[in-house]
Amino acid sequence: MAVTALYSAHYRSLVRLAVLLVRDVASAEEVVQDAFVAIHGAWRRLRDTDKALAYLRQSVVNRSRSVLRHRAVVEKYAPKGLPDAPSAENGAIGELERSAVIEALRHLPTRQREALVLRYYGDLSEAEIAHAMGISKGAVKSHTARGMAALRMALEQFS
Repeated sequence: MAVTALYSAHYRSLVRLAVLLVRDVASAEEVVQDAFVAIHGAWRRLRDTDKALAYLRQSVVNRSRSVLRHRAVVEKYAPKGLPDAPSAENGAIGELERSAVIEALRHLPTRQREALVLRYYGDLSEAEIAHAMGISKGAVKSHTARGMAALRMALEQFS
């Protein structure tokens, strides 16, 4: 089956993409699993199955946005004054957070971070990024340029 082949070939790279967006391995894996479940259910309705990977990337980006929105709401209404306790996810993503580039990425606005991750990690073209993010190619160029400038400044301050 084509979905199984897509899963075998692209699952790990899609999880890495989602980790960079949601900053949490468990959530990233769930996002990617949900994207594959969705494409499996919609496979017969796809007009062009050659674009299934692009559909998956767009689905991962959109689902990552949903996770981040949900987190923001949960954090907004979380009870105050709970003691800080290290969680299991802190250990899982600890390696990723040690990198200065990853840390600088975390402080970028969402659209800039998405554009940079898709461009330089996902190695996508401007057209593919525009499709995955649901924006124009000009907006991709703008988000990428602004994100790179912000990263340069952050990394210069770090070193």
